[in-house]
Amino acid sequence: MKKIIDLKNIAVSYGDNTVLENLNLYINEKEFITLLGPSGCGKTTTLRAIAGFVKPDSGDIIFEGERINDLPPHKRRVNTIFQRYALFSHLNVYENIAFGPMLQKKSKQEIRKTVAEMLTLVNLKGFEKRSIDSLSGGQQQRVAIARALANRPHVLLLDEPLGALDLKLRKDMQRELKNIQQELGITFIYVTHDQEEALSMSNTVVVMDKGKIQQIGTPEDIYNEPVNAFVADFIGESNIVDAIMLDDYLVTFGGVKFKCLDKGFDKNEFVEAVVRPEDIIIKEPGANASLTGKVTSVTFKGVHFEILVDVGGFIWMIQTIRDDIKVGDVIGMHIEPDAIHIMKRSEYSGEFGDYSSFSDEMDHISDASYNWEEENEEE
Repeated sequence: MKKIIDLKNIAVSYGDNTVLENLNLYINEKEFITLLGPSGCGKTTTLRAIAGFVKPDSGDIIFEGERINDLPPHKRRVNTIFQRYALFSHLNVYENIAFGPMLQKKSKQEIRKTVAEMLTLVNLKGFEKRSIDSLSGGQQQRVAIARALANRPHVLLLDEPLGALDLKLRKDMQRELKNIQQELGITFIYVTHDQEEALSMSNTVVVMDKGKIQQIGTPEDIYNEPVNAFVADFIGESNIVDAIMLDDYLVTFGGVKFKCLDKGFDKNEFVEAVVRPEDIIIKEPGANASLTGKVTSVTFKGVHFEILVDVGGFIWMIQTIRDDIKVGDVIGMHIEPDAIHIMKRSEYSGEFGDYSSFSDEMDHISDASYNWEEENEEE
């Protein structure tokens, strides 16, 4: 694939606060790539640097082979869609979509053709004369997409564009955006903190934290083969346990030896093992169970039950469709070799682990004296 954007050693700081630290990332043509991470990780700053709204302190932004660090935003062959859409409320749907082509001094015939194509693309044919205020949130989102695409950008930048929509509408728009990207064949760079959104829409996911890229890969790779405890914890639910790699394909944790599929570690190396909750098989306690523990919590989640199990003080999470498990039950847990993923220890080791803190978080939520505003101010 041909590179369309290449970010080389990008650094951005605001005073003493380093937002991006020597970031390197290339993006291919026709790729749907998502920058994923918690608030403050640097994902939006990366997007704004590409758009030209933020100038890096150092490093190079290469677009189609040319350095564009000093190129103003309106001259870059990219368009940006923001969470709040930034539509012109005094203009109708047609005029909003036509705004870009008009600035480019396109003919009236070209503009009419472009607007018609964009309205068909986003399923808003017949809405030309509607006012922006009369549209639903999802319809406004479609107009924003149509307006951005009317300029025929080489790259579309999307900064948490679905954040203001309700859950069902957000899922519908995820499918529509993916279909639009595939139909047009242009590069989409998408920013979100929503793991499910990133996994369901992208060809490539870039997980970020503290101004650095933690992992780049396909959604499947990111989920099944996280490189460290941060990625494992951030992408879905994970049981992360301290372990020792005894030999290739053999690891021990919880006082039990397990076969696994990993190799290449030093003998007796201290590592971390990741087991996804959905990969744990509930058994009767005894010889067929690798681990045995006491159920401390059972929560119905709609498509499955979420069960917390105390195994020698370590709290495991299990996701299962079984509805016969009750609090206080003693159950066995079986883990297949392909359900265990081994990671080298990292700066995040010890920050994420069992679900002991889960009950503490629930206590906070139910505590009427707990001050959410104070905690948010501290963040």
